[in-house]
Amino acid sequence: MSKLEMKVPSPGESISEVEIAQWLVSDGDYVEKDQAIAEVDSDKATLELPAEEAGTITLKAEEGDVVAVGQVVCIIDTSAKAPAGTPKTEEKVAEVAVPVIKKEEIKPNPAPVAEKSTSYAAATPSIAAAKIMNENGILANKVNATGKDGRITKQDVLAAMAGGFDTSAVQGWGGTRDSSREKMSMLRRKVAERLVAVKSETAMLTTFNEIDMKPIMDLRAKYKAAFAEHHEVNLGFMSFFTKAVTEALYMFPAVNGQIDGKEMIFHDYADIGIAVSSPKGLMVPVVRNAEQMSLAEIEKEIKRLAILARDGKITPDQMTGGTFTITNGGVFGSMLSTPIINPPQSAILGMHNIVERPVAINGEVHIRPIMYLALSYDHRIIDGKESVSFLVKVKEMLENPERMLFGAKDPHAVLLGL
Repeated sequence: MSKLEMKVPSPGESISEVEIAQWLVSDGDYVEKDQAIAEVDSDKATLELPAEEAGTITLKAEEGDVVAVGQVVCIIDTSAKAPAGTPKTEEKVAEVAVPVIKKEEIKPNPAPVAEKSTSYAAATPSIAAAKIMNENGILANKVNATGKDGRITKQDVLAAMAGGFDTSAVQGWGGTRDSSREKMSMLRRKVAERLVAVKSETAMLTTFNEIDMKPIMDLRAKYKAAFAEHHEVNLGFMSFFTKAVTEALYMFPAVNGQIDGKEMIFHDYADIGIAVSSPKGLMVPVVRNAEQMSLAEIEKEIKRLAILARDGKITPDQMTGGTFTITNGGVFGSMLSTPIINPPQSAILGMHNIVERPVAINGEVHIRPIMYLALSYDHRIIDGKESVSFLVKVKEMLENPERMLFGAKDPHAVLLGL
């Protein structure tokens, strides 16, 4: 008999322990090499733990256990043979690789599966299952859970969707007095601690301004087709804001700095954190050396990192070391907010929704697409004059995109890399 002890790998520097969020297999199961067997939470990200070899698995830790990096969490008997009729990993992936069904496509179906599902007790879904359920508005008590300890798996949700639902399966008020409890993940607990610390350990203030988005919107409308064809990525607002921010940070380095004890640290580069929504909550992957990137390069990197975050494959190293953060509450409809600084950074820029508003231009009233901007900053390192001037500089460059090029010929085409 040959046995392999699987130990918790290091998710990144400064991380000494993780939490077993969910076992994706059961004790005694046969697993394939590289098959995801568990999801583990660190204080920075949720990661999948793949099987190092094929064989029969014996679990040595329970869900919810906090285990040290390097600790044995399971043993794989590599001498075990795959049970007869066990499909290969590729076949399993093919079975579940089905299109996401939209809520409006789920039609009432009086099939026995749907009738039976109404008696299920609510269970906790896996991350992948929760994502599909949230996208389609499916209640947990309408899905038959077959995972370990009654856990709802991705396959359970897909099977239930294929069987059909009655109209009560769609998310909504249930008319009951029920409530439920759910343990906070290690990531969520760490985020909570950091946010509370920011409020108590920094002199945080927020300054506001407004942006006339018409120049950027006209520029996008003119070049978006050529940009997408040439660079194979869509032209969004975030690249313009990132570019404007990096130019403003060069002029006001304190906004890009941080406090370390009795010293101030100033960075000769701009690593911009871009807040994105994921199934595990808000995450902030970092675009490294954004000051050296073109708009196309920024768009491609943001897209790459956002996909990793959405799929739960983002690593802690990809979310640490930022010098400044941009968050866009406007995609959710926010008109105005005071974003909280992402420590140990000293400032964060909050974008909001774009609304047509009446504005006075040369003594006349015009209707223009306006966005409110908010800059939260640590007053211990950034003075009020610097914060206001920084935000004004961002406003000037966004309302006059050619200023990002400082007088280059054909500025719009050069800015877009065409």
